[in-house]
Amino acid sequence: MKVKFLGITGGAASGKTTVADLLSEDLHGRISVIQFDRYYRDQGHLDAEERSLVNYDHPDSLDHELLIEHLASLSEGDSIDAPIYDFATHTRSEQTEKIEPKEFIVVDGILIMAFVEIVERLTFKIFIDTPDETRLIRRIKRDMSERGRTEESVRKQFEASVLPMHKKFVEPFKDFTELIINGLDDPSKSAAKVISFIDS
Repeated sequence: MKVKFLGITGGAASGKTTVADLLSEDLHGRISVIQFDRYYRDQGHLDAEERSLVNYDHPDSLDHELLIEHLASLSEGDSIDAPIYDFATHTRSEQTEKIEPKEFIVVDGILIMAFVEIVERLTFKIFIDTPDETRLIRRIKRDMSERGRTEESVRKQFEASVLPMHKKFVEPFKDFTELIINGLDDPSKSAAKVISFIDS
């Protein structure tokens, strides 16, 4: 079986993970999903204040070397032990999650296009294009409910690092993808569009 890597990128809170999850449901048995978010570098060596100052929207914050190693293993038909990351503490868990090679491997991440070694592995590249204000609203809701953040801290981070890094490391790659999806569309319809695209 030849593994096909499907890269789904776009800005923070653009809807990537929602579409990836729907693809996983619709292509059950044919697909595995890897979130690049799992591969944030462990910041356990820093104190809480220092961790809060790390730019988590810059490529340097991600352990891309490990992801590339894992993509190589999956392409060879081997399973991987993907890391589990705790966003509240910015540390990597000692536990891992086994991911099996399938016909399609979705690689979901804001910064996947920023690394040539990752891009070279992608069979298909999809960009979810969502307005900045919509992404901010979604991010506030998610980070407050799932990551213990305050609205003020989310807004501050969005303006200070999320938007500038998006303009520098994410948006420029939009035109280098094979399919652009409107992030305001119904996610189910977007997933159906992706399936139609890859099956064709």
